[in-house]
Parts: sequence; structure tokens; C-alpha cells
Amino acid sequence: MSDQTPQETVERALAIAAGIAGVDGCVVIADESSSANLRWANNTLTTNGVTRGRRLTVVATVSGADGTAAGVVSRTAVRTADLDDLVNAAVAAARENTPAQDAGPLVEPAGEPDLSWHDLPVETSASVFEGFVGDLGVELAKADAEKRLLFGFAEHVMSSTYLGSSTGLRLRHDQPTGKLELNAKSADLARSAWGGAATRDFTDIDVHRECGDLARRLEWASRKLELPAGRYETILPPTALADLMIYLYWSSGARDAHDGRTVFSKPGGGTRVGEQLTDLPLTLRSDPRASGLECDPFVIAHASSGESSVFDNGLTLAPTSWIDSGRLNSLIQTRYTSSLTGLPVTPSIDNLILEHPGATASLDDMIQSTGRGLLLTCLWYIREVDPQTLLLTGLTRDGVYLIEDGEVVGAVNNYRFNDSPVDMLRRITEVSATQRCLCREWNDYFTRTAMPSVRVADFNMSTVSQAS
Repeated sequence: MSDQTPQETVERALAIAAGIAGVDGCVVIADESSSANLRWANNTLTTNGVTRGRRLTVVATVSGADGTAAGVVSRTAVRTADLDDLVNAAVAAARENTPAQDAGPLVEPAGEPDLSWHDLPVETSASVFEGFVGDLGVELAKADAEKRLLFGFAEHVMSSTYLGSSTGLRLRHDQPTGKLELNAKSADLARSAWGGAATRDFTDIDVHRECGDLARRLEWASRKLELPAGRYETILPPTALADLMIYLYWSSGARDAHDGRTVFSKPGGGTRVGEQLTDLPLTLRSDPRASGLECDPFVIAHASSGESSVFDNGLTLAPTSWIDSGRLNSLIQTRYTSSLTGLPVTPSIDNLILEHPGATASLDDMIQSTGRGLLLTCLWYIREVDPQTLLLTGLTRDGVYLIEDGEVVGAVNNYRFNDSPVDMLRRITEVSATQRCLCREWNDYFTRTAMPSVRVADFNMSTVSQAS
């Protein structure tokens, strides 16, 4: 760990870069993190732990006759004595690199100074679980008495990011991230159900509700049914929908769309921004200040890619509608890609919300209004088949249920699915109220989502799967 505060480390690295001949600019990002976790299996707490870490990233820019090149070097556990070597490594990388396509002026300060810049990093600890663990203990004992098995994992991470630049930027952000994953199994391990929840501090986790929902689903699975592959009317709850919408979001880079490589490319050139994707007034949006889903309010780019640029570090993030009333409204844009497409600068934001105005139904309401269809719980092993249509494949897991005449009548076999979330949007026939949720497949990377349940016509269960 460093023998300096993060602020001192940033300032020292910037000063070293300023003293090197030929360096035009520099951005330094200090990431401080701490995490606490609990694990349980077979109705018993098993392990817990607390970790801490630091990463320092230096971005150096050097101009030449053909343009500006950038060098980026990231290292962990950097001490004061290591700073000269780290900064010089970034400068050397910039001098060796060809000019960057995304090169542009570094972001200048705007507005009032960040008064939190001088604050120390915020740390988490095992105390974040104080209220949660008591309720969990009650549910572990209840599961034991009722011959069920509970497995699971709870994690809380606190990250404090300090971003400084040679242009005078001094920005800081604290990001709490928490998640709960629960798996319930019957005593003979023949039935399984998964549930999860995202949180900022574990004070809003209702363990009793989560475990009660899993117990209900295990009861549904007491009756086993076999159904062939085919296209079924299917209800996707928020967890399953989040995984598909996240993949859609990750695939919405403006550069790839502009170059004709994705589902958002317009035949003949350009992008599909402005096209109607669904007749329903669905809005897919991100907002760094969305209640309960708050995230980084400025760009933090540790590397450049088609969807991010180190030259944009510190750029203020604003609420962005990716799909507005069913119409494709924005794609993920850096300042560079914006210059190519002519569309506004709309950088990636670390949360995602799908809404239908006026929707009030619950998942139970949607089940009760179903004549015959399937209810999924979660998806896994999702992979892309065709970027031009965003055709995805994956497997169902931990519970697919048959609904008949408004009631769940049993669990059916698992499937491999093949479907496109973009095409699926136009086949949605009913939408519930939106709620915060945790995706299953991508929750190691993306936890801040709010989604509705949706009814989809002709969801493609392409083959029966033996996965369990």
C-alpha cells in the first residue's frame, strides 16, 4: 500500500510528468477499494473476509508531427519510491505508440471545484452486514427446519476514485456496490432456485422476502413436466431481462455501428439512431444520479476502446436516454466518435433502467393473466451468435415454469435459447412496473439495473438442454 494519501500520490505523479520534456498532458487516476464478504452453504455460514487494494493509472500524452500519442500504465500497491518509474513507463509507452485516433484536448475544469477532493477514502467493513446477518441466520434456521438447503454469497465493495489532470481537474467519487446471491435447493438436490438483489449498503435487503420467493419456487418445482423446444409466450422477470438489456447496451457503441458492424448499423451507412425499435413507449436510460443506482458522475477511463477514451477522463456525465418511447435515441459516444457520427457526446454510464410509463402490474399479476406460457427466472452462459442482428444464445437455469390458466403448474426442463434482445423489444406485449434488480450472468461487472417483468411473444427455446 502507498505511504502517501491518494491525493498526494496524484499530485506527485502529475508533477513528475510535468518535469519530463515533451510531455503535453497527463491524467492520473488513483482507485482505492475495500471489500467485505460473507459465504454460506448447507444452511451454515462458512467464510467471511475483508480486503483492501489500490491501483494507480497514469495516462501520458506526447505530440509529434503526425499527431498525439497516449501511453497508459496501471499498477497496484504503488509506493512513493515507485512513482518515477511508473510515470516514465507511461511516457515511454506514449513515445513508442502511433498517434491515437481518439486524441483530443484533455478535459478542462468546469464549474465549482470538487470540495470532497481532500477527503480520505471511504472504507467498508464487516459491520455493513450487522442488520443483514441476523435476518440471514433466521432464514438459515428456517430452511434447516423445513428441509431446504440455502447457499449464497454477500459482498460489499467501496471504491474511492481520485482523478487529477495537468489541465487542473481534481475530481473524486465514492462508489458503494453491494450484491446478494441466494441459491435454494431441495434436500435431495433435485430442485434449485436462484435469487439476487443489488444494494448500496445492505439496509434495504429483505432476506425474508428473497428466501420466501425461493421457497415458493421450489414448491412449484415439486411437479416436473417435459416440454419440447419451440417458440413460447414467455414472461421474463427483471433478473433475466436485465442480462439481455445489458448485452444490448454493451453492444451499442457508436463507432462499431458507424462502421457497419452491429445491429445498430444503418444499411448503406451510418447508424439507426432515430429508428423506431418497438411500438411500445419503452425507455431505456442511464442516469448517474438515479435514486438507489447512483454511479460515477464523470468519465473514468483507464484505457481507450471503441466505447471509451482516455482523453475524455473527467467529462461530466448527464442523464441519457438510449431508447426513448421505443425509438433508438443515442449510442455510446466518446468525443472522437461523436465527430465521426455527428451525434451528441453520450459516454457510457454505469447503470441501466428500462421503463414503461404508467405500468403498474406486478409479476404475480402477469402470471394470473396468462393463459399458457413459460416463466423464466434467470439465464446464464449468454454468448453472441451474430452481431448484425445481436442474436444471442444461452441457457436457462434454476427454474423454468409452466403457467396454465393463471397458475404455475410445475417446472419444465431447461432450454438453450436463441433470440435477439433488439428483435425481442418489438415482440413485448405486456410490461410491469420497474424495480431494482440484480442480473445473474453479468453481476460481476454490472449491478446497477432497474427493470420490469415483460411478456414476450414467441421467445425462441431452440433446443432442450440437460443443464440443471
